Amino acid sequence: MSDFYARIQQLSPSRLALLALELHEENERLKAAGREPLAIVGIGCRMPGGVEGTDAFWRLLREGRDATGEVPPDRWAIDDWFDADPDAAGTMASRRGGFLQDIDRFDAAFFGISPREALTMDPQQRLLLEVSWEALEDAAIAPSTLFGTSSGVFVGVCNADHFHRVLARGPSAIDAYVASGNADSVAAGRIAYALGLQGPALAVDTACSSSLVAIHLACRSLRAGESDLALAGGVNIMCTPETSVALSRGHMLAPDGRCKTFDARADGFARAEGCGIVVLKRLGDALRDRDRILALVRGTAVNQDGRSGGLTVPNGPAQEAVIRAALADADVRPDEIDYVEAHGTGTSLGDPIEVRALAGALGAGRPADRPLLIGSVKTNIGHLESAAGVAGLIKVALSLQAERLPAHLHFETPNPHITWDAYPVEVTAAGRPWPRGERRRLAGVSSFGFSGTNAHVVIEEAVAIDMAPDAPAHVEPHVVCVPLSARSTDALETLARRTTDSLRDRDVSLLDAAHTMAVGRSAWSERAAVIAGSTPEALGGLDAVARGERTDGVRRGTVADGVSPDVVFLYTGAGAQ
Repeated sequence: MSDFYARIQQLSPSRLALLALELHEENERLKAAGREPLAIVGIGCRMPGGVEGTDAFWRLLREGRDATGEVPPDRWAIDDWFDADPDAAGTMASRRGGFLQDIDRFDAAFFGISPREALTMDPQQRLLLEVSWEALEDAAIAPSTLFGTSSGVFVGVCNADHFHRVLARGPSAIDAYVASGNADSVAAGRIAYALGLQGPALAVDTACSSSLVAIHLACRSLRAGESDLALAGGVNIMCTPETSVALSRGHMLAPDGRCKTFDARADGFARAEGCGIVVLKRLGDALRDRDRILALVRGTAVNQDGRSGGLTVPNGPAQEAVIRAALADADVRPDEIDYVEAHGTGTSLGDPIEVRALAGALGAGRPADRPLLIGSVKTNIGHLESAAGVAGLIKVALSLQAERLPAHLHFETPNPHITWDAYPVEVTAAGRPWPRGERRRLAGVSSFGFSGTNAHVVIEEAVAIDMAPDAPAHVEPHVVCVPLSARSTDALETLARRTTDSLRDRDVSLLDAAHTMAVGRSAWSERAAVIAGSTPEALGGLDAVARGERTDGVRRGTVADGVSPDVVFLYTGAGAQ
């Protein structure tokens, strides 16, 4: 398809419809071969550094920030557990990691969960519910429209801290909700239950590769026709110190709490929390539904280390093999890959093995002036363990959208155990442009579990083709209605603030935003509508809603119980708005 990318730069808008037809025909060929690309149409995420959503995540990456910090007191009292000596019994040698904020906050009523049940629910389950909902909204898919559909849920989760924390409260704290609130299987099943999804729902635990394996399984399910839409990703929350103590005793944690991947100072990783979910569809279905396509999953593969140098020791040949298998699944040559989001934990043993495997799998046929670029998001946010793979995949999707590779942090002196001169590999120590060009941009994402299970995914840029090429872009209508709805007044005002931020931060037309709010969101009882003829006017109205004010061009109302949620407003008197 390289000619396709060269020609798209030269065609006039009136010819793009023909190119769209070629894209459809090419997809049909891949579909017949069992290799139809999967479209990423929505993303939801929570990451360290106060990140909620992709806009905030990209800002953190673009600015080159390290989001790790000292263990917060709501996890454990670090002074009681810290000792600089990693061999000191019952202690940990690092005070830092990547932590989320407000993991105790959860709108249980929004998901129909009682306060009593929510008390014993693992915060990982709560995060997965929230981020899955946010991913669907990012895809402009009203969650209510998926009820009863063959939509699947595939989540990676490996941490059981909260369960042990509940048990530590004593036998009297064990109630009927402890089992369902802390079972990994329910982490997936609860999402399916809340949304009424009837495709596969499964939780995956392969340790640090869990979320990328979950994405692999989601892609297989979509290609097999078992699912028509998939929510895939992973989650990790650290509630108790014991796992950190064990990893410290194994000399796996970096004493300074930073991942210094590929650097001479690499001495372990920083543990971290996070959650990421991507919404996947078959490319043909996404084109049919006129979805916004963020990136394409071209190929995936999973394998196992088998008998290596030790149970948790990485196996270089197995890593090389899984990359080759993913390339074969994607029908892509090794030299076509521009960048790899490496597993890159920052260990003195793992980093050299991974670079050697990358060079072996992707170095062949590569021009001398175009080395394989590599980096790791772990240098920004730490190692998210069961959510690490999806964090890397989201980084790549955002980089394709922004046409820029962000800086790989903490890289000062190349690791001397890596023979850099022998490999056509370069670390993205500084941010650099990654523009669209005459050939398609392709990247790989690796994730390796200390269980020995390895995963690799090949990602491709999405080609933006206007199916109505003669229409001018960003047409401002004479007047438009931006509808908002939520379950409470506070939630409505928060939604107005987020919609304002989205309109300001993204290159989105007012008409597109209004359409998304009207058809891509579920309807709730608290309503507001902003009537505007321009984006600045709409921003003013949204600001008013966010402040709880009523102004010209803003209408407020409530749909009473028993009234169809399809009702926009119900006027009950002359003073009603």
